Amino acid sequence: MAQFINKREDVVIEAVEGLLATSAVPLARLDGYPHIRVVVRADWDRSKVALVSGGGSGHEPAHAGFVGAGMLTAAVCGDVFASPSVDAVLAGILAVTGPAGCLLIVKNYTGDRLNFGLAAERARAFGLNVNIVIVDDDIALPDLPQARGVAGTLFVHKIAGALAENGADLDTVTAAARRVISGTRSIGMSLDTCTVPGSPKEDRIPKGMAELGLGIHGEAGVEQVHYSGAQSAMAAVAGKLKAAVGERNHVALINNLGGTSILEMSVLTHELIRSEIGSHVSHVVGPAAMMTSLDMRGFSISLYPADDEDLACLAMPVGPSAWPGLATVDPVRVMGLSDGLTPIMPLPSNHKPTRDFLVDCCEVMIAAEQTLNALDAKSGDGDTGSTLAGAARALISAMDRLPLSDHTQLLRAIGLELSQTMGGSSGVLLAIFFAAAGDGASSGLPIREALKAGLGRMQEIGGAKVGDRTMVDALAPALDSLNDGFSQAASAARKGADGTAGMSRAKAGRAAYVNARQLEGNNDPGAEAVARLFEFLASRK
Repeated sequence: MAQFINKREDVVIEAVEGLLATSAVPLARLDGYPHIRVVVRADWDRSKVALVSGGGSGHEPAHAGFVGAGMLTAAVCGDVFASPSVDAVLAGILAVTGPAGCLLIVKNYTGDRLNFGLAAERARAFGLNVNIVIVDDDIALPDLPQARGVAGTLFVHKIAGALAENGADLDTVTAAARRVISGTRSIGMSLDTCTVPGSPKEDRIPKGMAELGLGIHGEAGVEQVHYSGAQSAMAAVAGKLKAAVGERNHVALINNLGGTSILEMSVLTHELIRSEIGSHVSHVVGPAAMMTSLDMRGFSISLYPADDEDLACLAMPVGPSAWPGLATVDPVRVMGLSDGLTPIMPLPSNHKPTRDFLVDCCEVMIAAEQTLNALDAKSGDGDTGSTLAGAARALISAMDRLPLSDHTQLLRAIGLELSQTMGGSSGVLLAIFFAAAGDGASSGLPIREALKAGLGRMQEIGGAKVGDRTMVDALAPALDSLNDGFSQAASAARKGADGTAGMSRAKAGRAAYVNARQLEGNNDPGAEAVARLFEFLASRK
C-alpha cells in the first residue's frame, strides 16, 4: 500500500523535524542525527524531576508529542517499532537531568528494558540520580510472565508529570508512577493489521473477524473473534477488563490505534459507556489517538482506579496539545424542540393490503442495499443503498403509527417520516415528493396525477430533469407509463435507469462533481433503485 513517506530510513527523522517545526510548545532536538533522535523541552531548567520516556517510533503522538510542561521532559525516538540505542537514551538523560533527578518511564519490551536500563546505569556512573519504572498494563495474555506496556503508559506520563511539574521529589514521583502502573489495565482490538513503512502488509485477520489483544507493534492478539459491530467489539473488550474493575470508579483512556475514524471512536465511546463495565467509568481521557500503531484500524481501552489526587493530576493543564484532557461521564442532556417543530402525526389506522404493499416495497430497498452502494461508490460516497435501506427499515417500524386506511394522509405521513429518518439530499427530495403528492391527492387528483405532481415539485426544488443522470431519469418515464399498468411502468423505468449508464456526465446531484470516466457504464444508483421498485411492483400478483 502506498504511503506518504520518502525513504524508509528517513521517516523518523523527517517526522521529528515536522513536529519540531510546527509545535505549539517550546521543543528542541539534540544534535546527533541520525543515531540520536531525542526531543526535549526547550524551556527546561533542570530544577525539577525530569521525566524521560520513548521507544520505537510508529506510536505517534507518543512519545515526542507528549513532551512539554506537565508531562515528559524528553522523548527518545527509535526506528519504527525498534528500541532506541543506549547512547540515544543516555544523551536524553544527560540533557535534562539536574540535582532533582530523573525518572525513566519504560514500556515492558525486552529491547526497551535493556537499552533504557543500561543507559540508566551509565547515567548513575556520572553521578546522576536516575530511577526507572516498567509499564506492564496489557492484560491480553494473562499467562505471560512479562506483560506488555501499551496505552496505559499515558496515565503514568500524565500523573507523574503533574507531580514533577508541581515540584515533587524523585521518590514521590517514582512511587506514584509505580502505583499507577500497578492499577492500570489495558487491552486492544483491531479489524486489520498495520502497515510498516517499506514492508509488505500482513493480512492475517480474515474478513468478518477482529483480533482481540494484539500488541502495538502489530504482534498477533490472543484470539480472533467474530465481528458483528461496535457493540459486540466493545463487549469483548469489556469482558476481558471486567475482572479488573471491581466496585471502584475508573478513568478510561479510549485510544485510537491509528486508523479508526473519529466517527467510529465516538461510537465505541458510546458502547463503552453502555457496556457491562460502563457504570464504573466515571471519567474518560479521549477518545483520541495517543498510543497508536501506525495505521492500525483498532482501538484500546485502559482503565485506572484514580483517587481524588490522581484525578487532579489528570485534569491539570499541560503544554502538549496531543493530551486530550480529562472529562467526566455525564448523562446525555436532551432539550425539547422549539415550538412548531414537533411533528403532528395523523391518527394511525390499519389496512392490511396497504401495510403488506408498503412492507414489500421496503424489503425491495433493503435487499438492494449492497448493489446500490456499489453503484454509488462510482459516483458518490457509496451510501445510497444504506440510506434507502435505513429509511425502509424506519418506515417498516413506523407502520403502526401511519394512517394506512387514508391514502391521502398516508402520502403526507410518509413524507414526514422520510424527512426525519432519511439523510442526505435523497431524503429531502423524497420527503418533498410524498408531501406534494399528498397535497395533490387531497385536492382530488387521482393517485397517478398526484404522484406526478409530487415529481414536479421535487424537480422544481431539486433542479433535476430527465437527462441529468438522477433518479428522475427512471421515475418520470415510469409515472408517465403508469396508466398502462405496472409492467409498462417497469419497462420505462428500466430503460431510463439503464440509459444513465451511457450518459457522459451528470448534471445534478453529487455525481456532477465526478469525472465522467468513473460514471461510464454504471447506472445512477437512484435511478436503479426506482427501476427495481417498479420491476417488483410489476411482478406482484
